[in-house]
Amino acid sequence: MFFDLSGPVVKKLSLALKRHKLMMCAAESCTGGLIAAACTNEAGSSAWFSGGVVTYTNDMKMRLLKVPVEVLREYGAVSLPVVRQMSVGACKACAAQCAIAVSGIAGPDGGTPEKPVGTVCLAVAVPGGLELKKPPQADYLKKSGMHVFAQTARFDGGREEVRQAACLLGLEMLLHALGR
Repeated sequence: MFFDLSGPVVKKLSLALKRHKLMMCAAESCTGGLIAAACTNEAGSSAWFSGGVVTYTNDMKMRLLKVPVEVLREYGAVSLPVVRQMSVGACKACAAQCAIAVSGIAGPDGGTPEKPVGTVCLAVAVPGGLELKKPPQADYLKKSGMHVFAQTARFDGGREEVRQAACLLGLEMLLHALGR
């Protein structure tokens, strides 16, 4: 499975963001910039995409996104508490109102029995004042005046398939939260 960077999900997301007059950003770990690439593949994306950060190491998650060291130590980088923090931190770092955050184990190594290869945690943060729809399978938390939806997914396939699937799910989660 390979994600079409110019596919309909990005087009629909761009329209939803423009309709709400919102800017989005991305905080990516295992996807390594795929979300940013998908967004910037759309002509005119500077009207709704402010930027993204690839925070592959815990140190970068702490420095750029202000993820507390205690949260990383207690839950690990691939966890819902971490991606929630990443999404809120990305909004601040990128001067955006919405964010997608992703951290996972794309493989082929790095998995554990508790978090096997293909485990990906995702979060989307959106402004607190919006009328929203909870994405399917996502939990909800209000944090720093924002609505944060997060979920854990498990994807099959090789490294590239896991990364592509995580990118697509993150985009779909934000689109769903904004009401398509």
